[in-house]
Amino acid sequence: MTTELVLASGSAIRAQLLRNAGVQIRVAPAVIDEISVRRALEAEGAPPRDVADTLAEMKAKKASSKAPDHLVLGCDQVLAVDRKIISKPATPQEARDQLMLLRDRKHQLLSAAVIYKDGKPTWRHVSTARLTMRAFSESYIDGYIDRNWQSIQHSVGGYKLEEEGVRLFARVEGDYFTILGLPLLELLGYLTISGVVEE
Repeated sequence: MTTELVLASGSAIRAQLLRNAGVQIRVAPAVIDEISVRRALEAEGAPPRDVADTLAEMKAKKASSKAPDHLVLGCDQVLAVDRKIISKPATPQEARDQLMLLRDRKHQLLSAAVIYKDGKPTWRHVSTARLTMRAFSESYIDGYIDRNWQSIQHSVGGYKLEEEGVRLFARVEGDYFTILGLPLLELLGYLTISGVVEE
């Protein structure tokens, strides 16, 4: 290890993935008004991919201003169904509404990562996973939300695939790390080239 990566995200799973991969990180979440930015981009007709990329870059840029001599990683994940973007549920009822919308349908998870150094973007990547939910019963989803609300309120779409949320799905296409919110393999490739991790 030759340097430290600054993670401009408060996501525990992203930090865990990086640490498990042997990357030395310092967590420094960047706070931006994600809702306003997302709404403005959607009003302009921006595709979900661009929304995820823009939010990730804004976080990296903000955190980079406080650590200009470090590589700073900004991340964002967007859930899209028919170009409609779904955010983290604010209430159990909103989680239920989201899950009922996704029931028996395919949606996309787009995970964006942008690295800044010296106030400029040096690398970016957006990966996509496609997931199909099964036609679960309403009684199951009510119980699922009751059991898991404390965890799923922090996840877009109201589920975590690494937990009981996996039972909601009939099919998953794409990289597992993308689903967790980080294009890890592509990122590690860049960090290796950059000398952050040993080759």
